[in-house]
Amino acid sequence: MPTPAPRSRRAKLGVVRRTERITPHMIRVVLSCDEFTGNGMTDMYVKLLFPQPGVEYPEPLDMGVVREQFPSEQWPTMRTYTVRSWDEAAQELTIDFVHHGDEGIAGPWAANAKPGDKLWFNGPGGAYTPDAAAGWHLLVGDESALPAIGSAIESLPAGTSATVFLEVEDATEEQKFGGSGDVDLVWFHRAGAGAECGVRLVEAVAGLEFPSDDVHVFVHGEAGFVFGIRKNLFAERGLPRDRVSLSGYWRIGKNEDGWQAEKAETARKEREAAGN
Repeated sequence: MPTPAPRSRRAKLGVVRRTERITPHMIRVVLSCDEFTGNGMTDMYVKLLFPQPGVEYPEPLDMGVVREQFPSEQWPTMRTYTVRSWDEAAQELTIDFVHHGDEGIAGPWAANAKPGDKLWFNGPGGAYTPDAAAGWHLLVGDESALPAIGSAIESLPAGTSATVFLEVEDATEEQKFGGSGDVDLVWFHRAGAGAECGVRLVEAVAGLEFPSDDVHVFVHGEAGFVFGIRKNLFAERGLPRDRVSLSGYWRIGKNEDGWQAEKAETARKEREAAGN
């Protein structure tokens, strides 16, 4: 019997058109991609695939083929990034990268990216966009959530009310957003505040007087503060779960691989406990 062909997981190819450092620690990379199709979500994300040093992969890159033909230590490293914008007419995909020197994989790649460089990726995924029928919107996040929140802000129609709490390192990391909604945007700075990541976001949400319960909520970023805000929204305010989008993008002290492994282990333990 012939050996079955590996399942196709063909990646999409983006080619760098230009880059821009929009703040001291945020780099914007614009890719051309004629294979991409947007999904209409403002938290649209892609899985970027970074090759292992010294390993050559057959092109077009297909993760099904890679997993079949290469040992696991030679598989590309995957990192999840939110799409800042997709311009279908220009076939331009824009992704913002947080850059802290040589730390990590994606940030250093963005810092050294030049026109013509290739970037393979899978996606898009995503499940949130602001509900136009909501009475108002609450959006909360740190640097990792800025692309999704910026996209959400710019999608709000005129007259739509939104309260936005954002935390960055200092004033130099603040960004300007477009859009025509009625947005109350508050920036929090970690530098000199004497507070851990996200603590002031948790405090801001806890102290906020909600204009009404007819709210659509988006809270994404570091897992610790997301969990703190989750408790306030559900246990204390009793908001319906289908009106709240929550995601811990990352965890302090862990890269994406470590954080995903921790989440998987937590989910496994919860399933076991539920079965007892």
